[in-house]
Amino acid sequence: VHRLITYIFVYEDLISLTCGAIIIWYFAGSFEKNVGTAKHCFLTIVFAVLSALLYLLLETVVSRVSEVEDAKGFMPVAFATLGVSTTRSRMKSTMFFGVRVPVVLVPWFMLCIAWFIPRSSLLSNLCGLVAGEAYGLGYCFCLDFPESLGSKLDRVLPFRLLKRIPGLKYIPGSLAERRAFESS
Repeated sequence: VHRLITYIFVYEDLISLTCGAIIIWYFAGSFEKNVGTAKHCFLTIVFAVLSALLYLLLETVVSRVSEVEDAKGFMPVAFATLGVSTTRSRMKSTMFFGVRVPVVLVPWFMLCIAWFIPRSSLLSNLCGLVAGEAYGLGYCFCLDFPESLGSKLDRVLPFRLLKRIPGLKYIPGSLAERRAFESS
């Protein structure tokens, strides 16, 4: 059961680790700014488990047709956060490599690009994207918790300790606290 979460920490080479670090920095960082650190940690675990369960469900079917790469690295969770961000975005279109495209298509284009990253699993990335899109569209509403709970989590361990670490940027759980944090 522990492998439903620990697979996101497995990298086989320096290239996949570097790509994973860039994806974590770019996509997960902006997602954390929108939801807060405590909720981001919770959703990281949720997206890792949902992606792994969906991967295990689909792997048996897809492996009969073609070879399937093992699920490794943080990319499925990053695709999940990207899926949530784009489905909940108020923007209708954006520039993607110099071309204006609908925002909801950006993660699918990124999925095609990620296909060429060495040792990345297209199926696990797709599962992460589907899990994020489902959450973003509200199909996983039972996993959402109110901002008041996020504020309470900010005051308990380990999040209370994370606030005190110098150099670490902790994002508060409530929207009002996030706005005050950003303006300071």
